[in-house]
Amino acid sequence: MIRKATIDDLPAIERVMRASMSSLGANFYDAEKVPSAVQFIAIPDRQLIDDGTYYVVVEDDAIVACGGWSWRRKLFTGTSDQDAAIGDIDPAHDPARIRAMFVHPDYARRGLGRLILATSEEQALQLGFTRFELMATLPGVPLYEACGYDRVENVTLDLPDGTRLDCVRMEKAGA
Repeated sequence: MIRKATIDDLPAIERVMRASMSSLGANFYDAEKVPSAVQFIAIPDRQLIDDGTYYVVVEDDAIVACGGWSWRRKLFTGTSDQDAAIGDIDPAHDPARIRAMFVHPDYARRGLGRLILATSEEQALQLGFTRFELMATLPGVPLYEACGYDRVENVTLDLPDGTRLDCVRMEKAGA
């Protein structure tokens, strides 16, 4: 079952994010980078929940996946330049931001990421967005490519502790 996230879901969302990055991230990043990615990237953004654009997938009364989209300028969490990105974007000119997609490793490869992505894109399309943009950590790139996203550029994020994390900025045209 997919539903909009609530503030009460924050602890479970954080657990899913951290488990996902710890386990799935280890397949793409070396052992020195994973703890930093967990600390700085796997952080719930309350703004997404407040905006009603963040979703959770629940199975057996437990949150097992999360993700969403935004009409805000911020593209991702984890760096000071993104923390400073404030304001809204214009659907006539800007792509909607796909944000904070994580699946618990015990539930990976079951279509939950696709479900959240499709739900997010559908809601953004209804509000006039025609394109989508995201910053993918390496574990997410195969999903996004399978869902029609194109690589725009390889990006190295400088995390607050000095760790440099490889990511990929990706885009997709809407329906």
